[in-house]
Amino acid sequence: MNRELLRELVPAVIGVLVRRGADFASAEDAVQDALVEAVRGWSESPPQDLRGWLITVAWRKFLDAARADTSRRRREIRVEGEPVPDRAEAVDDTLQLYFLCAHPALTPASSVALTLRAVGGLTTRQIARAYLVPEATMSQRISRAKRTVSGVRLNQPGDVATVVRVLYLVFNEGYSGNVDLAAEAIRLTRQLAAQINHEEVAGLLALMLLHHARRPVRTSPDGRLVPLAEEDRSRWNRHLIAEGVEVLQNALARDRLGEFQAQAAIAALHADARTVAETDWVQIVEWYDELVRLTNSPVARLNRAVALGEADGPRAGLAALAGLDPALPRHAAAAAYLHERAGDPVAAARLYAEAACSASSLPERDHLTRQAARLNSQPRS
Repeated sequence: MNRELLRELVPAVIGVLVRRGADFASAEDAVQDALVEAVRGWSESPPQDLRGWLITVAWRKFLDAARADTSRRRREIRVEGEPVPDRAEAVDDTLQLYFLCAHPALTPASSVALTLRAVGGLTTRQIARAYLVPEATMSQRISRAKRTVSGVRLNQPGDVATVVRVLYLVFNEGYSGNVDLAAEAIRLTRQLAAQINHEEVAGLLALMLLHHARRPVRTSPDGRLVPLAEEDRSRWNRHLIAEGVEVLQNALARDRLGEFQAQAAIAALHADARTVAETDWVQIVEWYDELVRLTNSPVARLNRAVALGEADGPRAGLAALAGLDPALPRHAAAAAYLHERAGDPVAAARLYAEAACSASSLPERDHLTRQAARLNSQPRS
């Protein structure tokens, strides 16, 4: 049974139930119950009409729950039996589900969880394991999110930029539990790109593909972080790189530059270099200039300083870094790298050790600690 195909049908089926009169929260619960029944009962003989089967079973699940609720709340459900399909059921509400799950009233964490469940078709347990939180905690988060958007109609306009940021958050979680969130984010972004012709959606998809192409070599077999300059580029996935570059070029051709297109352009320049020495740092700095113009992000400015240090020398990079807040994440690590390239190993070792203390992950902390130890073990002249 193709579970990925099954999950791709989830938002459309939720949309059908909502159009029939179910509220969003009940529709989403009913579809999840139908998915469980499909996984348990289909085995090697799935029905020919997967979508029709899911609609039928999910609708019956909704009616069963509604009737049970009727006895509790003393309200009647007027719909009985199986409605005759009409033209409304041919409407694909997938895009509207993306908008709903990224509603501005939701926190980023709630938007991510609701997107993975209502659009991605993941179970609450899978999402909880992926984010390393108890299932009860994730269940409460999703329930609160569904209550928050319960009164929002599917035909209301949504914000593409918010949806893109939610998918980017999913991608950055990478892999944990038994769910590959990076791969799931790519799947959902592909699905979104098929629904809407938007340059930033394409830019995000290109960025994901280009980063994902390097995934096999970003860590060593023992879990150590491998810096970009030390990655085995022969093991990069050239098919993903080619696809990412093509998607990016088509997006840039629309001449409506956005931050994810700019980030993808930087990633494409790194991917295009067969060796570290061939990296076009001058052009990378130019793209960081565009990214800073678009976002005014301190993180983009920090990355620009490092790129400038490669293009114009470490002193130029340190000068650019001097204008940024030292409390900025990875500021000390960037300064350490530039000081080492400038021939000051003592300052570099001190800064690497400082950066290790504030690292956001164990692999990053281990890497920075090893860099400090490497410099401290070198003989001083």
